[in-house]
Order: sequence, then structure tokens, then C-alpha cells
Amino acid sequence: MASMRDIQRRKNSIQSTEQITKAMKLVATVKLQKARTHAEQAKPYFDHMYATVKSILARSSNVSHKYLQAGDNPKKAVIVITANRGLAGGYNNNITKLLTKNSEFSKDKVVTYVIGTKGRDILVRNGYQVKGDYSDVVNEPLYRDSMEICEDILEAFENNEFGEVYLAYTRFKNTVVHVPTMLKLLPVSAEDENLQGIEKLTLMNYEPNEEEALDAIVPKYMTSLIYGALIEAVASENGARMQAMDSATSNADEMIENLSLLYNRARQSSITQELTEIIAGADAIS
Repeated sequence: MASMRDIQRRKNSIQSTEQITKAMKLVATVKLQKARTHAEQAKPYFDHMYATVKSILARSSNVSHKYLQAGDNPKKAVIVITANRGLAGGYNNNITKLLTKNSEFSKDKVVTYVIGTKGRDILVRNGYQVKGDYSDVVNEPLYRDSMEICEDILEAFENNEFGEVYLAYTRFKNTVVHVPTMLKLLPVSAEDENLQGIEKLTLMNYEPNEEEALDAIVPKYMTSLIYGALIEAVASENGARMQAMDSATSNADEMIENLSLLYNRARQSSITQELTEIIAGADAIS
């Protein structure tokens, strides 16, 4: 059995760690409340933007545009949104696994635009090419940051540096459910559209023409989806960190309880031994 001193030192160490995990849980909870409100308020807009663009394309006939056709380059670009900090359970790993565990997104087929240092480091270790790093954006996402990212990616897409663009992020459903998601951004298509009946027969009229309209619509569409993903990712990160710190605090409580029991047993054993020695000494004197 470990000595009383060793048990007490370990107990004190775990108690110090528990104080840290409790503080981190409180901080994550406060951040989550703000991020969740923002995500829930913004989600209907971004969902509607996605559905609207799909609806427009579903009701367009024989439209030819650079953003609607895959490029000749077989490579794919993936925008990967993770966190700048760890201690959030499997949050960061779950996103990078969308690439590292999928043969369609192997390192020789993909270039990445990373938002979050944790995801960047994991992808670099796995041999993925990082073409753009926007890790500072994830701390406080702004719409103009999404615009800059979108502009860089569209420029590379138009230069045929890759033929498709995807977005990997964590979709926020509620405080405890966060879903790693891979969303295709370019080329834009209506293959997921579920319009029925007369809606599909009603063709879309463009003014002034299809090319100018799509030149304006698609960048806004992409920017909106990137910004929406950033907002949901921040909420998911804080939710995951809150859960991880809550679990760590519970584990620390359990360990402290077990160590307290061991300490009391060691103390009782020590007292019993001292009493035995005193009685034996008294018997020897008499």
C-alpha cells in the first residue's frame, strides 16, 4: 500500500486539476450560451439560402456557368473548420477523420484550407497540403472573414487549381449532439433538391442574364454557408468542451473519493500499528 504522504500528494494534485476543469467548464458554459443563441438565430437564414439556391438551379434549364461545372483538375479543395484549443473531447479528431478515414479525400487528392490550428496540425502530420490557413478567424467569426476566404477559394477554383470544393465542419444540433458534416460547395448543383410538381416545371427567369446573376449569387451563397458553418462550429466546440470538462470533473471527484478511502485505511493501519507497538513495549517493561 502507498504511504499516507504519497496518497495525500496525489489527492492534492487531483484536487488542483479538478479546480481547473471546473473553471474551464464554467467558461465553456458561458461561451456556449452566447454561441448557441447566435447559431440558433442564424441557422434559419443559412438553411434558407442553401434551399433557395438549390431551388433556383432546379428550375433553370441548360444553364452553363463556371460555378456549376467541375473543373478539369481532379483535385478537391476542403475547408476544414476545427478549433485553436484542445480539451474538447473528440471534437477536432472527428472532423479530420472525415478526410483521413475516407479514400475519396486521401492526401494525394486534396488541398486544404484550414480554420483552426488543431485540425491543421493533425492534417499536416497526415501529409495533407495546407493551401490556406485562417486559424485566427475561428476565435470570433465575422462575415467579412468568410468573404475573404470565399474570394481566395473562388479565385483558385477559376484558375483550375482544383475541380471541387467541400466544407468540413461540426453541425450544431443541441448542447450534447454535434454532427461532423461534409458539405459540397462547388460546383453548385440541384441534385439534392426535392421540389415537386409545378415548381419543377416553372423555369427560372434571370435578369439581366444567367451568367451575371450567378456571378453575384454564388459567391454570396458560399460566403453565407462558410459563415454559418463557423458559427455552428464555435457553438459545437464549446458544447464539446463543456461536456469534456464535466466528465473530467466527475472522474476527478471519483478519484478523490477513492484516494480519501485509501488514506483513511492507511491512517487506520498506522494507528493500529502504533498502538500494537505501545502495548508490546508496555508488556516488555512489565
